[in-house]
Amino acid sequence: MTVHLPWAQIRTVLLDMDGTLLDLRFDNHFWRELAPRRYAERHGLSLAQAQAEVKTRTQVVEGTLNWYCLDYWSRELALDIIAIKREIAHLIAVHPHVLTFLQALGDAGQRIILVTNAHPHSLALKMEKTRLAGYFDAMICAHDLGLVKEQPEFWPCLQDIEPFDPATTLLVDDNPAILHTARAFGIAHLVTVLQPDSSAPPHLPGEFPAIHHFSELLPIG
Repeated sequence: MTVHLPWAQIRTVLLDMDGTLLDLRFDNHFWRELAPRRYAERHGLSLAQAQAEVKTRTQVVEGTLNWYCLDYWSRELALDIIAIKREIAHLIAVHPHVLTFLQALGDAGQRIILVTNAHPHSLALKMEKTRLAGYFDAMICAHDLGLVKEQPEFWPCLQDIEPFDPATTLLVDDNPAILHTARAFGIAHLVTVLQPDSSAPPHLPGEFPAIHHFSELLPIG
């Protein structure tokens, strides 16, 4: 499917990282498989027990800053989360057509801002592996604001440090809850991603315009 955007009216493009620009396979494998396995080894549990416990712990804080905080999880699980993530860094991958899209945005003169809930250490690892940092005019991490994108208060705080006009802004994000809070703030152009994890089936289209790949947002201008 192709999403037709009024590019002549868009001045700022806000882009999520995990599941949007990058394949969520890395994060899902880490939290569903590798972290529980290391937790089981450390605490003498079966893999099934460890998976159930990690899942329960994550559900309790889902949608909060702690859910994304590697320092929090290192303490909670008594594991070196950053070191374990590096074990599977080869799974960090950029979604198809992302580079072409970012280049086209830059050529067209839009301001490109990465806006992520990821922990700064996770952001650093992924930029190290993907070399995407140079495409962005700014990179904003939720931990810098003490708020996550799911919280309505996040968006005015973001606007304070990175001024943008919601009426001329596009946000691309794979999380519907985030798109809802962004819409309530007034961001005019919202797009979601149907297959955040390449190893999982695509989501069904919902209420927001949706793409399989970033080629569906081209051409720009």
